[in-house]
Amino acid sequence: MVELSLMAVMITYFRVSTCIKVSTNITLSQEIKKYFIMKIIITGSLGNVAKPLAQQLISAGHDITVVSSNEAKKNEIESLGAKAAIGSITDLNFLIETFENADAAFLMTPPNIGFENIVENTVNVGKNYAEAIRRTGVRRAVMLSSIGADSPIENGPIKGLHFIEKLYNELENTSVTFLRAGYFYINFFNDIPLIKNAGIIGSNYPSDVIVPLVHPNDIAKAAAEELLKQAEGKNIRYIVSDLRPAGDFATAFGSAVGKPELPWIEFKDEDALNGMLQAGVPKEIAELYTEMGRGIRKGIIQKDFMDLGPMVTGDVKLETFAKEFAEKFSA
Repeated sequence: MVELSLMAVMITYFRVSTCIKVSTNITLSQEIKKYFIMKIIITGSLGNVAKPLAQQLISAGHDITVVSSNEAKKNEIESLGAKAAIGSITDLNFLIETFENADAAFLMTPPNIGFENIVENTVNVGKNYAEAIRRTGVRRAVMLSSIGADSPIENGPIKGLHFIEKLYNELENTSVTFLRAGYFYINFFNDIPLIKNAGIIGSNYPSDVIVPLVHPNDIAKAAAEELLKQAEGKNIRYIVSDLRPAGDFATAFGSAVGKPELPWIEFKDEDALNGMLQAGVPKEIAELYTEMGRGIRKGIIQKDFMDLGPMVTGDVKLETFAKEFAEKFSA
C-alpha cells in the first residue's frame, strides 16, 4: 500500500483544484480514499471473531474479502459489503489467488480440523497461509493465536499454534502480529448440559487457578487495530478481557441462571477425559482438551502472559458475559 501523509494529499488536492483546469470531478475525500483504503483478507468465514472484524473494517471503508469454505455463506458475506472467496484453506492455489494484491491478512485456523491428526492438520493450514503470503507478497499479517502458544508442551490444541508462530516468524518481508487470545468465554456454552443435568460446573483444574478470559468482540477490535497499524518485524500482543479464578465462573454463571449455589468442581484428568468421551467428544479432541486443562492447572499456559505483567485490555468482563450465558442457557 502506498504511504502518503494527509498533508501531502491535501497539498496535491489543492494544487490540482486551483492551478490546473480539469474536467474530472476530483474531491478531497476521493484522493484520501485512494491512499488509505486497504485491501484486507479475513479468514474464518463469518465466525465469532471474523464477522465482527469484517463489520468493523467495512464500516471504516476498507476493501474486505472474507474467506469461507461454505458456499451458503456467500450471500451473507456480500450483504455485509465484503467480497466472498469460497474455497478450502487446505487448497494452496485458492489461497494464493485470494491473497493476490492484498495489503493485509487476518489468519486463523479452525479450532478443530477433523477428528484425527488435529495438531498436524492445524499446522498444515498454517503452512499454506505462510506460503500464500510468501508468494503474493502480503506485507502485513495478524495471526489469531492463543495464550500458551509460547510452549510446545502441555497446551493441547494450542500446540499447533506454537508451530505456526514459528512458521510466520520466518516470513522475511511481512510484519506479523501474533494476537494471543485468552480462553474464549463462549467455550463455557459447552458446560450448559453439565449444569442442567448435574448441577455443577468444573474442569481438571482447581477453583483458585487464575484463567485469562476473552470475548470474541474484544479480539475483533484488537485485530482491526493491528491490521491497520504500520508495524515492522514480528510482535506479540495479548488480548484478554478479564482475569479471574475459576471459582468465579461458577459464581457468575450460577447467579445469572438462578443457581447461586452452583459449585466449581475440580475433576481428575481421567474423569475429565472420560466425561468428554461419554458426551460424544472424539477421543483425540478429548485428549487434547484434557491436556490443555492440565496445562492451565500447572500454570504453563498462563505463564508467559503472567510473567509479562498481565494486562487486561478487553472490555467484556465476566459478569457482562454471564448475561449472554444466561440467554444461551434459557434458549
